Amino acid sequence: MLKAPSEYIVVFIIISVILILALVVFITIIIYRYQQNQNSYFKDLENLKSIHENDILQSQIEIQEQTFQHISKEIHDNIGQKLTLAKLHLNTLYLANEKRTDSQIKDAVTMISESIIGLRDISRSLSSESILNNGLEKALEYEFEHLQRSGLYAISFEVTGKTIFLNGQHELVLFRIVQEAINNIIKHALASKIDILLHFEAHELSLQIKDNGRGFSTELNHPRGNGISNMKRRAITLNGIIEISSAPGTGTCINIKIPVA
Repeated sequence: MLKAPSEYIVVFIIISVILILALVVFITIIIYRYQQNQNSYFKDLENLKSIHENDILQSQIEIQEQTFQHISKEIHDNIGQKLTLAKLHLNTLYLANEKRTDSQIKDAVTMISESIIGLRDISRSLSSESILNNGLEKALEYEFEHLQRSGLYAISFEVTGKTIFLNGQHELVLFRIVQEAINNIIKHALASKIDILLHFEAHELSLQIKDNGRGFSTELNHPRGNGISNMKRRAITLNGIIEISSAPGTGTCINIKIPVA
C-alpha cells in the first residue's frame, strides 16, 4: 500500500521534468525567433539607413558638380571677360591724353572690383555645406538670384509661414530636388517666368514650383521623366511626396510636401 504514493511521486516528477523540458524548448524557440526578427529588423534598418545616406551623398556630389559647372561658366563668361578688358585698358593707356588715361584706369579698376566681387560669390558656393549654412530659404534665394541674373527668366520667390530649420542633410536633399526641378525647366520648358512658393507649417513644409513653359503630357514618356523620377525618389527618403500637374501648352506645376518633425 505504501508503494502507490511512491509510484505517483515518480510519475509526477517524470511528467514535471518533461513539462519543464518542453517549456525550455518552447522558450528557446521563442527567443531564437525573436532574435531572428530582431536581426532582420536591424538589417532592414541598416539597409534603409544606407539607402538614405547614399541618396544624401549622391545629392552632395550632384550639387558639387553643378556648382563646379557654374564656377567654370562664371569664370569664363564673366570674370575672365572683365579681367581681359581691364588688361586691355591698362595695356592701351594713352599717357599723352590725361583725360583718356584717367577714364581707362577708372574702367579697369571698376572691372577688377567687379571681378573680385564675382570671385567672392564663387567662393561662397564652393561647397554644398556653405550654401546651406543659413538654411534652405537663404540657399534658395541665392540660387534664384543667379538664375535671374541670366536675364532669361522673371523669378518670383515667396516665403510664407514661420520659418523652420530642418536637419541639414534633409535640407540638402530638398535643395537638390529644387535644383532638379529648375534644371528641367531650363532644359525643356521654354519658359520665361518661374514662380516659387515656400510655405512652412507646424508639421509640414510645402514647396510649389510653377512655370509658364510649353508643358508636357504626364501620361507619355518625356525627357523630363528621369529628372522627375529622381525628384520623387529623393522625396521618399524624406517621407515626402511630389505631385506634378502639366499638359501641353499650359506650363507645369510641381508641388512638394515634406513632413516636419
